[in-house]
Amino acid sequence: MIQEARARVTVGSFSQMPDAAAATVPSEESAGAALEFLTEMSPDLRGAAILGPGGEVLAGTGEEPERWGEDATALFAVADGAEGEPVEQVHVATEQGEVFAVRNAGLAAVTVTDRFALASLMLFDMRSTLRQLASPNFGGSEPPKSRKGEG
Repeated sequence: MIQEARARVTVGSFSQMPDAAAATVPSEESAGAALEFLTEMSPDLRGAAILGPGGEVLAGTGEEPERWGEDATALFAVADGAEGEPVEQVHVATEQGEVFAVRNAGLAAVTVTDRFALASLMLFDMRSTLRQLASPNFGGSEPPKSRKGEG
């Protein structure tokens, strides 16, 4: 029963992405390369994942990467319910750290950072990574483009 409810929430949360139809599903290798690049760009990052259009984990950190999909689904479901419509981004800050979640180009990224991470920079990096990953020219051989003035 719980699994059925979770499956309905997952499909609902990710099918409501404003640009879900625009996504091409990247390979796990491409998603892994993008996640590695995001990790290198963000020194405050503790863990992260990139999710496909159906909420499936394409790449994730930690011992149980599949948990990212479940937790991101719950986070987006709560945020969507509060707004009454799909949200593009979520930012939660606590004394222990911060959580960021972004939906873009039919994909999603979720990160956990140290406390006081620069929110605007983290969201920019996440969104840029998802855009690059969703582009048909990204095959995992090149990392996403750096921010202006870097690299």
